Amino acid sequence: MTEQPEQAVEPTQTYEQAREELADVVRRLEAGGLTLEESLALWERGEQLAELCQHWLDRARERLAAAAPPEQDQRA
Repeated sequence: MTEQPEQAVEPTQTYEQAREELADVVRRLEAGGLTLEESLALWERGEQLAELCQHWLDRARERLAAAAPPEQDQRA
């Protein structure tokens, strides 16, 4: 069986939504009182959200770089 290349899937959450959910995950973990399993599940969700936020930041950086004029050599 031949492996198919992964297609880029557009995230369903905006940066702001993912960041807010990540902040909530952190608050819940810091508050404590969770079972080990609950804590691990939240940690894993937090990792997913952090990756999603990084994805949005990377895309924004790429868009800014593409829109910026090329750097000019300032030496005389």
